[in-house]
Parts: sequence; structure tokens; C-alpha cells
Amino acid sequence: MIAKPMSAKRWSLLGIVLGAGIGVGAPALSQSPPGDDYPKRAITLIVPFAPGGSTDVVGRIVAEALHKELGQPVVVENRAGAGGSLGTAVIAKAAPDGYTIGMGTASTLAINPAAYKALPYDVQTDLAPIGNIAAVPNIMSINADVKAADMTAFTALARATPGKLSYGSSGNGSVSHLMGEQYKLATKTDLLHVPYRGIGPALQDVVGGQIQVLFDNLPTSLPMVEAGKLRALAVSGPHRLEALPNVPTFAELGMEDLNWVAFFGLIAPAKTPPVMITKLNEALKRVVADKSVRERLAAQQAIVVGNSPPEFAAEIAREIERMRRAVTAAKIELN
Repeated sequence: MIAKPMSAKRWSLLGIVLGAGIGVGAPALSQSPPGDDYPKRAITLIVPFAPGGSTDVVGRIVAEALHKELGQPVVVENRAGAGGSLGTAVIAKAAPDGYTIGMGTASTLAINPAAYKALPYDVQTDLAPIGNIAAVPNIMSINADVKAADMTAFTALARATPGKLSYGSSGNGSVSHLMGEQYKLATKTDLLHVPYRGIGPALQDVVGGQIQVLFDNLPTSLPMVEAGKLRALAVSGPHRLEALPNVPTFAELGMEDLNWVAFFGLIAPAKTPPVMITKLNEALKRVVADKSVRERLAAQQAIVVGNSPPEFAAEIAREIERMRRAVTAAKIELN
């Protein structure tokens, strides 16, 4: 049975509590408030994916900038496995002392809770949102030899040949898998899902013509689109992208459930003192306001966010509900 996701209201209340500052009870005048001198030593930033991927790149950009803001090293530690679940469990089970934080993504905080039968962490009770750093648009592209010039033509082709066209993903329960199922639901088409061990092999096969379709984060597929080896049909986001001005958004095409972006945020173990959450959030906002950081994130096709704990909490809740709709309709249940 799929675990029931948190409501936006409950997540928002959690975020408000976390961002509210020091709790009730004034300290003695001779004492510093708990956490007032935070941080006093290095902070570990857990990235729940392997080095080199989008989560790792964004995490390292932010870690370097947080070092300058906080005056203490922020050391990145990659803990990959099980679609990000293993590393996220490490974050959830760490001491809530502000010295272990982590990267939270659409996969670990929204897709996994919706798709997995059981997880080694509970997003609602084991984790505290700090803030969304940035979001990366998604893209649907097809092999350049497929006889479809745009989304309308491709959907017509898919309807005319049910089960004959295939889409690749980076694995069951991945962003690319969920997007494929959302597309099938939105268009009432039947595409064959082909899971791979990572997006790289899937990208290679769609370029080679072994499969026809790929749903992916923009940075991975964009070079192949620009080289003419893939044809972009749609992107996600609030507006068209500067890199692909002639490609419509999913929202423009009436596919609102596909028009979500892959977020990359900071999280901490639940019960991390509110004053520390506040300090981390304030530091994060300064980091993403820095011109050099914004330029480095833009190079990853990332849209800078930098919101508050309550806002990030509400965003997570919305995305869980979105993913749950696709998971339920497609009867996805992962162990």
C-alpha cells in the first residue's frame, strides 16, 4: 500500500514552526541563545546521488558559496543508492544539530514517497525543509528520424500505433519514468516503458534509434537537441526557455500535469533547532542572490528559487500529490 502523503497545510505548518526562530522561554541574560554561535565547525552536506549528476553539481555550487557565508567548511558527501533513498535516510537519521544537512530533490521528496511501498524515511516526520535552491526544467524529445514534426503529430502517431513506440527512463520510479506515465495519461496513448540503469544509456539509445522517446532533465538532453540528433517536443516551466525559444511548454499544449520542474533544495533532520534552520535559510537566500552563483546555476539551465521553509514545504506537498496521481493511475508500486 502506498504511504499517504502529507497535506500542504501540515507541511506548511511544519515549515512555519521551523522558520519561526527560537522557541518559548527566554534564556538568562548572561547566556547566548541556543545556536546563536552556529556554526562552530564544518557542516556535512549529503548528496543522495553519485558525483557528476545535476544534484551533485548544484550541491557543490551551493556548498562552496555557503562556506563563504557561514565561515565554516561545507563538505559534500555522496551517498547514492535506491533512487536517492539511501542518502536521504542518512540525512533523516542524522543528529539534528545543524551539522548534517542534505540535498532534497523531486525524486527523493516527491516521487519516492508516492511510488515506493516502503521508504527508510518519512518526508513529513523525519525531515525539515530549509529552502528550494533552484529548479531545472524537463524536456520531452524524440529521435530525429521519427516522422513527427511537433507534439500534435507525435501524439497522433502514438495513438495510431499503440504499444509500438517506446520511451526510455533512468529506471523505475525515476523522473523520466513518471513523466512518461504522465504523458500517457494526458494523451490517452500507449507507449512502451524501457527502464535503463541511468539516463546516459537511455539518451544514447534514443539518439541511436533503439527507442523513440525520452523524458529527461533539460541539461542532459539539450546538447543532443542543439546538435540536431533529437527533436524537442515540449519543455516544462512557467514560460518558454531562452535556450529553446521555439519549443512550447507542456502548459501551452494543455498538459499541465507535465509542466513541473525538477527542484533541488536543502533539507535537514527533523528537530533541527529552528534558529539553525533560519540561519541556513538566510545564508541560502544570500547565496542564490550572488551574481556568480546565479551564473553557475544558469549554466546548468537551472531557474533560481531561494524560497522560505514554509514555501518549500508547500511546494513539496504539491509535488507529492501530482506524482501520486500518476502513480495511482499507472498502478506503479515499487519495493
